[in-house]
Amino acid sequence: MDAERERLRRARAAEAPWRMWGPYLSERQWGTVREDYSGDGEAWTYLPHDHARSRAYRWGEDGLGGICDDRQLLCLSVALWNGRDPILKERPFGLTNGEGNHGEDVKEYYFYLDNTPTHSSMRFLYKYPQAEFPYGRLVAENGARDRRAFEYELLDTGIFDDDRYFDVLVEYAKADPTDLAVRVTVSNRGPDEAVLHVLPTLWFRNTWSWPGGTAKPAMRAAAAGCVEAEHPELGTYRLYCEDADGGAPPLLFTENETNNRRLFGSDNASPYVKDGIDRYVVQGEQDAVNPDGTGTKAAAHCVVTVPAGGERTVSCRLTAAPARSPFGRSFDKALRDRRSEADAFYAGITPAGATEDEALVLRQALAGLLWSKQYYRFDVERWLTEHGLEPWSGSDRRDHGWFDLTAEDVILMPDKWEYPWFAAWDLAFHAVALAVVDPDLAKQQVELLLGERYLHASGQIPAYEWDFSDVNPPVHAWAAHFVHLLEQRLTGVDDRDFLERVFQKLLLNYTWWVNRKDPDGRNVFQGGFLGLDNIGVFDRSAALPTGGTLDQADGTAWMAFYAQTMLQIAATLSERDPAYEDLAVRFAQHFLRVSASMDRVGDVKDEMWDEEDGFFYDVLRLPDGDATRLKVRSLVGLLPLIASSVFVPRAEGDDPRLLNRVREFARRHPQVAQGMSAADTAGVGGRRLLSLLDEHKLRRVLERMLDETEFLSPHGVRALSRFHAEHPYEFWVNGQRYQVGYLPAESDSGMFGGNSNWRGPVWFPMNALIVRALLNLYAFHGDDFTVECPTGSGERMNLYEVGEELVRRLTRLFLRDGEGRRPVYGGLDKFQHDPHWRDLVSFHEYFHGDNGAGIGAAHQTGWTALVAPLMILYGNLSSADVLAGGGVAERARP
Repeated sequence: MDAERERLRRARAAEAPWRMWGPYLSERQWGTVREDYSGDGEAWTYLPHDHARSRAYRWGEDGLGGICDDRQLLCLSVALWNGRDPILKERPFGLTNGEGNHGEDVKEYYFYLDNTPTHSSMRFLYKYPQAEFPYGRLVAENGARDRRAFEYELLDTGIFDDDRYFDVLVEYAKADPTDLAVRVTVSNRGPDEAVLHVLPTLWFRNTWSWPGGTAKPAMRAAAAGCVEAEHPELGTYRLYCEDADGGAPPLLFTENETNNRRLFGSDNASPYVKDGIDRYVVQGEQDAVNPDGTGTKAAAHCVVTVPAGGERTVSCRLTAAPARSPFGRSFDKALRDRRSEADAFYAGITPAGATEDEALVLRQALAGLLWSKQYYRFDVERWLTEHGLEPWSGSDRRDHGWFDLTAEDVILMPDKWEYPWFAAWDLAFHAVALAVVDPDLAKQQVELLLGERYLHASGQIPAYEWDFSDVNPPVHAWAAHFVHLLEQRLTGVDDRDFLERVFQKLLLNYTWWVNRKDPDGRNVFQGGFLGLDNIGVFDRSAALPTGGTLDQADGTAWMAFYAQTMLQIAATLSERDPAYEDLAVRFAQHFLRVSASMDRVGDVKDEMWDEEDGFFYDVLRLPDGDATRLKVRSLVGLLPLIASSVFVPRAEGDDPRLLNRVREFARRHPQVAQGMSAADTAGVGGRRLLSLLDEHKLRRVLERMLDETEFLSPHGVRALSRFHAEHPYEFWVNGQRYQVGYLPAESDSGMFGGNSNWRGPVWFPMNALIVRALLNLYAFHGDDFTVECPTGSGERMNLYEVGEELVRRLTRLFLRDGEGRRPVYGGLDKFQHDPHWRDLVSFHEYFHGDNGAGIGAAHQTGWTALVAPLMILYGNLSSADVLAGGGVAERARP
């Protein structure tokens, strides 16, 4: 067991709080629903970026490459000033949803270089221009562009053209769980000597200014270069600081309180407010900081002169124990040893045959995932009360029906700037990626939203902060099952108690889906976007302009997938408790009903399956009883593929009791016989298959999916067929045209909101589920089932090889090609060739459907980190292993 795994073991056993401190600060707290105390619900305008430095937040804190404890009582981050900017750089800057021509958008360059599961070793890099940061230009230029234009980025301003910028590398190392060594290395990439103000900043989250608040903590100058922070719950910590010359820098103190005078023209409770350090350093206001050396926010003011091409360092140590020599041998040893241990940890999970570049991509993907943890606090009932609303009385506020939601947890976020709140279905994919490095936390994240503080009394899982009641795809059962199996395969731990806890809560959610999203009881489901955003004809979260209802191929496929996974979990649990067999049978029966409904929902013209096209489509059912297929070739029609699960016999000669009970159901209900046919046929090794696709439909769908003129891009499966570039789908309603055309990058439609902005790109969650399905189908069909890949190429592959090809295409998004270019960076030459940029990999929200350039949120490492388990999977799992083991490790017994 390496040192990092030993720390994980000790954390799990509650022997040492190795997880207590981590990168749990948000990167944007302003512009969130939590902080919105307006009357109109316009969160972006109520607390904009210009207010962030001056207003004390209510529910959380943000910073630049910062850390905090797991209750976010005490925070540490690095503020910077280049001597030219109008404000301190304390948090990343970006555009609001209304300012960006493609929605909200961070306009900074920062990178998560390294991290370990216990955060014993972390590295963060920020690129800071030496010229004045172009805040105004970024806002004005993006505001002048429409949806058809590219975004105006920081590189486009020319501010990096002559390399006059600083690389600010922040490194953390834990000497012990409450003793953190921090080193800030400033590298001057420019041709001339330059000065940078580096301000390690320590502050308390403001928990005392609100109704029912806590006792106020305090900071004071304890010695030269030392801030003592005393908190009634956290205890006492000391921050020691050493400037680049080895001296003690001056300390600046203020209060983490709102500057009412600046924002609202009213009096301040204290002369020392949140932006006091900013005003002192930038504006030279000597009376803006407390000369008595006390407050609730403090910074060490280090002025660093860096020679051209050189570097200087600033050192800090945050510790719960007094340190006589904070920057002696123990400081250097902590940084050196933790880095070495991080190297050993990642070497242990990197496939033996990986290249150096592949190892770098895998490690940075997982580092980004681990950096994306955020402390999330939101008490909805209190929030409503503070708006003057009675939680039980009813209201049109967006979160009113969720007044019993009380969040106070460290959660993996999709992106701590562009999406700094949990997202239900994102979190399921985060957990799967996390399981390869930290199965304990992966299980905790799966369980979190199913707990009593989150799950609605109706059984609905909260979607995300902007609309808890939105409908996300039901992927939590799969995530729970997959995390359990990954832990079993990687560590040998078979935690069926976890499966049982999750299963009981998922029963509530499954029932909610059946009762709420199958309104006619036909086993045909509806559910808004279901994660597929902008690729439908209509806004599926709103009333249809035609009236009537929409039978969703994806919604129905998601429920078939849900039923399969619940069946797998119940079958596993029935091995130790026969009572679960009854539930397993019920889920098998429901799957068969859903499968039959997808096959035939009325007349042939009402079917979701289109035999002529060899594809599934949504069916629009009009009020007059007529029905029509909406013939858009998109992920909507590929989703039935993912509902493919393999069941492995317990042992030769066993009586497959569960299977026989399902056979009896099929005998009594012949309309489900087609869905039962594969399950009643033994595949390789006697395995059984539940799938929405028989062999004929499977071949037809794969023919579309693997066609490079349709779905198969050089970098994975597109969200929308490229066929629609030349053949847009049109639907007319009352003289109005609704159109869907292939757009490989950003959408040109605002139909679904400012940031619902794609119709054609590649994205990882669906590609990962497709790879899983292909491996399961291979485990059933074996080597004899082959298809053309790519379609029309004449080259035949079995389904293992097709999955391998998809993973190869997905992975090379991030890898250097033969010319040394990474597709993720498209035409950005700075990232492609500059030695200080070319190995800084970003894991975006989604990727250009033709050239692979990263699009959307720039640090959406949550689900894009799936590239790591895919690399590990195909780096360690041969086709023979799949045939021997039965799928991606899925060993449910019938």
